[in-house]
Amino acid sequence: MTSQELLNAKRSLDNLISKQRVAFYKPIQIAEILYRARIGELKTNIHADLESYRNPSKKWRDVVTIRLIDQVSTSSQKYQDNLFEGNAIPPETLAVLVKENAKHQGVVERYIYQQFWMRQQRIVRLWDLLQVATVEKFDLNEFIEEFVRDKHIKRSIDKAYEIVVYALFNTLVKHLNVKVTVSTDPTRSAVLKKFENFATLVLGIDSAHSSVILDAKIYRAGATNAADRGLDMWANFGPVVQVKHLTLSEELAEDISDQIAADRVIIVCKDDDKEIVETISQQLGQKIQGIIVQSQLAKWYEEALRGEFSKLMGDDLLNSLRQEFRNEFPYSTKFDQFYKERKYHNMSKNKSVFWLDNQ
Repeated sequence: MTSQELLNAKRSLDNLISKQRVAFYKPIQIAEILYRARIGELKTNIHADLESYRNPSKKWRDVVTIRLIDQVSTSSQKYQDNLFEGNAIPPETLAVLVKENAKHQGVVERYIYQQFWMRQQRIVRLWDLLQVATVEKFDLNEFIEEFVRDKHIKRSIDKAYEIVVYALFNTLVKHLNVKVTVSTDPTRSAVLKKFENFATLVLGIDSAHSSVILDAKIYRAGATNAADRGLDMWANFGPVVQVKHLTLSEELAEDISDQIAADRVIIVCKDDDKEIVETISQQLGQKIQGIIVQSQLAKWYEEALRGEFSKLMGDDLLNSLRQEFRNEFPYSTKFDQFYKERKYHNMSKNKSVFWLDNQ
């Protein structure tokens, strides 16, 4: 292993780390491969036997991420497997990392987990800001700008954008006291009776109660990965909502729109992206119902927090935002214990390019 090979491997690992969201799934997967190889549980030719660790390493990663942040990756298998492709950490690069890690008793593993912890500290800072936020002073644009300014969490700005949208929409639907009625056509009573089990299980109605009134609700699709282009939210009263903060190209916008199977689609995007989305919506006819931009969201936040009905919904809006932030950006309370169990804190200082003093 030459010094240039080592520097190239570090550059590849740093590039992978720079692209990660706060959960750090892919770097942790690499760290766990290195750990298993170091303690002798993974005995293989890293160059030639990719299949011996490709899938097992996902399980090793999940054990760690469940412990640290109580989550596992929900990305597609294709997205997870590109970790070992040429533009990430291919086997030949991984082999260099394995050698360096073994030579210095786990220094590359330690380096990865130190990077994870530094990313976590930025999330804690933002959480602290939300904890002390008040209806009188919270500013939506300033909150989003926090992600823009910090290069280490900028990758997660689209998820930050999504949670502020959901918190607002959820609060407004709740305080508008919107109701949804599900009912059957009276002329179809015979059909309803024939398929009553289906109607009861799926629709919540039966021949004696052919309609039901529900609270209107908006739902989030859950944690997504950087490659997902599907829906972000849906409602039990019709609309499907996509939240896009990263700059769109016309090709990407078309791809996003083509994947949605719904009649009423609302796109939420940056002000600068509105023209592209409008162009695509015209091509799609009536498929896109409307476009909401960030400046509109900022005005609605201002009204909800400090307007005429702020006492009714201001605190609910901030509490919803806090809840969604905690769901989307988990913070580890068990990292110190994990770090010490692996004895990373007692590692002797060495001359590896991966050495970092304890943070």
